[in-house]
Amino acid sequence: MRGVLAVLLCLEALAAVGGTARATSSSRWVTRDADTTNRLRRPRRETQKDDEAAAHKLGSPILKRSPDITKAPLTKSEQLLRIDDHDFTMRPGFGGPAIPVGVDVQVESIDSISEVDMDFTMTLYLRHYWKDERLSFPSTTNQSMTFDGRLVKKIWVPDMFFVHSKRSFIHDTTTDNVMLRVYPDGKVLYSLRVTVTAMCNMDFSRFPLDTQTCSLEIESYAYTEDDLMLYWKKGNDSLKTDERISLSQFLIQKFHTTTKLAFYSSTGWYNRLYINFTLRRHIFFFLLQTYFPATLMVMLSWVSFWIDRRAVPARVPLGITTVLTMSTIITGVNASMPRVSYIKAVDIYLWVSFVFVFLSVLEYAAVNYLTTVQERKERKIRDKLPCTCGLAHPRPMMMDTSYSDADVNTTGTYGVPENGDKQERILVHLALADERTSSRRKNSRGYISMWIDTHAIDKYSRLVFPGAYILFNIIYWSIYS
Repeated sequence: MRGVLAVLLCLEALAAVGGTARATSSSRWVTRDADTTNRLRRPRRETQKDDEAAAHKLGSPILKRSPDITKAPLTKSEQLLRIDDHDFTMRPGFGGPAIPVGVDVQVESIDSISEVDMDFTMTLYLRHYWKDERLSFPSTTNQSMTFDGRLVKKIWVPDMFFVHSKRSFIHDTTTDNVMLRVYPDGKVLYSLRVTVTAMCNMDFSRFPLDTQTCSLEIESYAYTEDDLMLYWKKGNDSLKTDERISLSQFLIQKFHTTTKLAFYSSTGWYNRLYINFTLRRHIFFFLLQTYFPATLMVMLSWVSFWIDRRAVPARVPLGITTVLTMSTIITGVNASMPRVSYIKAVDIYLWVSFVFVFLSVLEYAAVNYLTTVQERKERKIRDKLPCTCGLAHPRPMMMDTSYSDADVNTTGTYGVPENGDKQERILVHLALADERTSSRRKNSRGYISMWIDTHAIDKYSRLVFPGAYILFNIIYWSIYS
């Protein structure tokens, strides 16, 4: 019994000790909750200081402040340039005079020039020079440091852009074509390789005998002349070109630079740099493709003047073919040109040539019509003449096409004699009068008729058309060449 009693007493003692422990633990949790509430109410900086003090007192590495893992560590060169010690979102010398930024350009190539879009594409090396004392560093050898495009994003650089540009990009093969060079005294060279497509207002009034002047304009986007002063570093020598630059349709005559001020009503005055270049178009391509074909078509239309006027199947298709060919040439030239509202030099030449071709068709139409009218008059006169015994069928003789030009060009003035032999001779000449070469006045019993020799129209056209076209070419080339 004593053993059982001893066991029970031990259990009661343990239960009492457990209750005391739970009470003590409960009071501790209440105290900890209160401390947490007070801790949240206190400012963050005080809480952080308390944690650091507690960590220093306890010597626990867990409660120490952890570094900012989102910020990349500085490289040795960035530490040397003291990148973190300055605010590079502000320009150098902020609040003072405008910072001078020198510019020079080396043109690598002129890739294309489009008359339809009125623009040009150019690849160039654009270099900027300025001084930023915040980037100065100690150096015993006075040797500069060169960086790639990664450091450019951490310092201040001029915010240049191309005015009137349509498309532009920095080359990135195999890496970004950007170079930054910093000197110990804080001078900076910033270079990049850019391809830009910019507008070029062209005047085609003398096309294709024209000369075009295009310009690439460089300007700061944010900084006015009070904050940033742009200038060509070496004047006109700041622009360099590759000697191998060549274009298929143009001859590059000269490059030169200019500087002007640009005003915007809402922001102010800005320095603007111009790269001007003059282009003269090669004419030989257009001589082969436009002028020579048009001239040959005009000359081909003159062939109809040597073809018999009664050969309708020969003269009509020849005239129509030359007209359609000229229309095709005009359409092909205008298809590759912008739709301008003024007349170009090539339009004058082509349309005058078209008029010459068209007039040659009208010339044959006039000859054919006058021939028909003349035959009708001859028929009326023949019907009024007295019949002769020796000429039973004069009409077939008139329509015979086997006579020679000698018979056609026979000239003379014919009356109506009273004897029969002379009357037969008159009727023969009347039958052949459809190809006379001069105007004749015929008296036949009081009837008077003016004869027009249609063959003379072709003969005069052989001289007038070539002479007029040669005169036009002399005037044209003396004006536009």
